[in-house]
Amino acid sequence: MSTMIPLSHPAPKLPPERVAKVAGYGMRSSSDGYLFRPTSVEDLRYLLQLAKETGRQIVLRGAGRSYGDANIGSECIIVDITRMNRVLSWNPHTGIIDCEAGVTVEGLWRTTIEDGYWPPVVSGTMFPTMAGALGMNIHGKNSFKVGTLGDQALELEVLFPTGELRVLTPADDLFYQVISSAGLLGIITRVKLKMKEVHSGNLKVLAVSCESWDEQFEVFEKFEHNSDYLVSWIDCFGKGKELGRGQIHVAWYQDEPYAFPPSLKPESQDLPDTILGAFPKSVVWRFLKLLNNRPGMRFVNWAKHHASMLLGNGKEIEQSLVGFSFLLDYVPNWRNAYLPGGFIQYQTFVPRAKAKEVFTKQLQLQQEAKLESFLGVLKLHKPDKFIFSHAVDGYSLAMDFKVTKKNWKRIQELCHKMNDVVLEAGGRFYFAKDSTLRKSDVEGYLGEETLAKFRALKTELDPDTLLTSNLAKRLGLF
Repeated sequence: MSTMIPLSHPAPKLPPERVAKVAGYGMRSSSDGYLFRPTSVEDLRYLLQLAKETGRQIVLRGAGRSYGDANIGSECIIVDITRMNRVLSWNPHTGIIDCEAGVTVEGLWRTTIEDGYWPPVVSGTMFPTMAGALGMNIHGKNSFKVGTLGDQALELEVLFPTGELRVLTPADDLFYQVISSAGLLGIITRVKLKMKEVHSGNLKVLAVSCESWDEQFEVFEKFEHNSDYLVSWIDCFGKGKELGRGQIHVAWYQDEPYAFPPSLKPESQDLPDTILGAFPKSVVWRFLKLLNNRPGMRFVNWAKHHASMLLGNGKEIEQSLVGFSFLLDYVPNWRNAYLPGGFIQYQTFVPRAKAKEVFTKQLQLQQEAKLESFLGVLKLHKPDKFIFSHAVDGYSLAMDFKVTKKNWKRIQELCHKMNDVVLEAGGRFYFAKDSTLRKSDVEGYLGEETLAKFRALKTELDPDTLLTSNLAKRLGLF
């Protein structure tokens, strides 16, 4: 049964008590809108009709984990999908889960792990919804091996702004357009996925410290074909011969000599709420805030690099699937350390042959501008065929930049310079991480043919242009 109030006639007015300020995950971008949290497809139909009758547009929002302005819309109806969060069916014999689109990555693993299954692709946080994760087509530390989440999806149910409800599978061309389209073509309402069978809740993790970009790429290539996960932390303050220094983590699934190993119990995967069993992690962000400046983070990165060389290099440890996968969830409210101005995450994807050249230039540009990223993360990818694909046969580098009133214009200028380097190398970008792309950048990496196809689909599937976002408007996507 719908929880929404039926439309009245004459045309209703949007209730002022629904007005709320919402922000992207980086807290740099925010806007006011009319916030609704539907619980059914009927509620969604109501909101589509409400938008038409009130002359408003709709912004789709999952858990709000996109960093920039992809999930916000000024004076729009904001549709928060998080209450549509039921697991509809789970079959431990086939590994197939069918769920509403508001189920989170955490909801997936908590449902299936006791039966020996893990989500096939996860982001660095467990809180994105399936609708948001597929709308942005998230990737993980195993992207080089299995691709994106969209590559693992078996079926989608999508409500289009015309009111049509369709079931899409990989046999449908539209399947590859809805996934990655940033919530601009239709509303994903249900998802069916094939989960990954595992025989332990732990991974074997090898740490390898690297002194340069050359060492980074050498280690990635060494383990690319015989590992399950690959990721590297990059010290963006490293200079000269140490440009690109950092630490790679290589991981493998484990087997355990038990039918039901204790590591597959959900409680064994829960992250601890204290450090060393005593210090509450809930207050750690306050200490991080004291160091969250250029001198402080230069020291933190330097200390981390040298500690990795002296203590962890070449050592193997056992780590839980949750502990390895969701580092962004390890310290609660860590992003508050970036207040009051927030931060942006900037991620570029570059073909193999150009990766060293591009990433070297990007770090040099940051250092010249004295705007070094406080955190860099290197991953390896393979291409896909989704419409707004960010993936390449190559590498990505994600970087966090603290925003202040004084440096925001300079950060934008820096990102535009880095964009030019990426485009010249045939690289790509990712809307879930974007805050600074220009319309010309999008035209440069997606190309006229892809944009024309998207706009034709937009006209067909959303003739009243109900679905939008501040990102879509900023980039002139339609």
